[in-house]
Amino acid sequence: MRHPRTLDPERTALVVVDVQERFRAAMADFEPMLAGCVRLVRTFHLLGLPVLATEQYPKGLGHTVAELREVLGALEVPEKTAFSAMGCASVPARLEELGSRTVLVCGIETHVCVSQTVHDLLAAGREVHLAVDAVASRRASDRDVALRRLGQVGAVPTTSEMAAFELMADARHPRFREVQALYK
Repeated sequence: MRHPRTLDPERTALVVVDVQERFRAAMADFEPMLAGCVRLVRTFHLLGLPVLATEQYPKGLGHTVAELREVLGALEVPEKTAFSAMGCASVPARLEELGSRTVLVCGIETHVCVSQTVHDLLAAGREVHLAVDAVASRRASDRDVALRRLGQVGAVPTTSEMAAFELMADARHPRFREVQALYK
């Protein structure tokens, strides 16, 4: 029997929040965060699990970075002005349609859009896991405070690798070797 707060592939979706071009130069840890997001999207694709993504005001912040856009494929990435991804009407509607009771969140910025997304997901009754190696803020202090606060309000801290292996649960998973290769 698995713990009820372990990621379950039958009910989990990934939400990638605002990994956009204008943030690239503003964040010291942009590249490691991006690598975590890309690995998560690839993992979810390999496992046949749903991925949602958003862009915050792309006219001013640019579109999703090319490296992530490439792995997202044909996925529609809606524009939002609300800081929370849940303020983008298609996100809560899609999560409901999918029956995703658990959401793994990654993206930018930890203390603004990611934080408000996590809070709104929790308020909507969803279990939220936060990939701490796949979130970033311009200032380390903002990221650190946000991670502590989000843990206090109920988000489950995880890493991209931890999440991937929880979703597979067993080395006999048919996609184990492919997913494992993403994290070597």
